[in-house]
Amino acid sequence: MTAPTTACPPPLATIGYQSATLADVIGRLRSAGVRTVIDVRAIAASRRPGFSKTMLAASLAEAGIGYVHLRALGTPKAGREAARAGRIAEMRAIFEAHLEEPDAQTQLAEAADLAGERPAALLCFEADAGGCHRAVIAERLCAASGCAIVDL
Repeated sequence: MTAPTTACPPPLATIGYQSATLADVIGRLRSAGVRTVIDVRAIAASRRPGFSKTMLAASLAEAGIGYVHLRALGTPKAGREAARAGRIAEMRAIFEAHLEEPDAQTQLAEAADLAGERPAALLCFEADAGGCHRAVIAERLCAASGCAIVDL
């Protein structure tokens, strides 16, 4: 008789597009086997070509990758300002408090469901995941599911 095995959930990827082109981002997502991008920007608009919501969703669809924008998982303005100023601990505290809001809780559960269904990546602007609120989201999701975090 063999012992039962428990399957590890797929890793949860995170990606920032700050210093990348759209082609680079899509290439990294495809190489990692990502099937769904979870956009966690409060404002899904960008001055960088290709990264505004509509164009990004269309480009990802062409690459066979799903897209969902979970606005309530974006950083509040005060958190974005703290991050831009390099006050990462302050940004994390602001964002942790934000995650207690009902809309954020609902969308955090939605993100967990999406990541549990197929390989997913959290997308935001910051190149360095350690300085971005997406790291907090990934930590929360992976603490609950036991998945690993892979920063693309």
